[in-house]
Amino acid sequence: MDIPALKYDDRGLIPCVVQDASTLEVLMVAWMSAESLERTLATGETVFWSRSRSELWHKGATSGNTQRLVELRYDCDADTLLALVEPAGPACHTGERSCFHRGFPVDASH
Repeated sequence: MDIPALKYDDRGLIPCVVQDASTLEVLMVAWMSAESLERTLATGETVFWSRSRSELWHKGATSGNTQRLVELRYDCDADTLLALVEPAGPACHTGERSCFHRGFPVDASH
């Protein structure tokens, strides 16, 4: 597969926003290296780069909460990825469906 020229940061990483392909809910944001991107495309499941462990991280390898890749896009600046997935369980390590389950109160009157 011909991978476009993406703009990785100085650590060789690019952010990846992960969305549920059917609901479009944002599930998580993770980092990918060129190798994790290639593995994601080759296996059809998300593989990220763990910054805390400095190693490849196949999402759901231990928990079973895998993410089957439906589509992978990149933005107009080629510096951010968007993965549309079919999740097999929660995305968040806390057990929540999405890592974005907390929020700030917003005053809509402004």
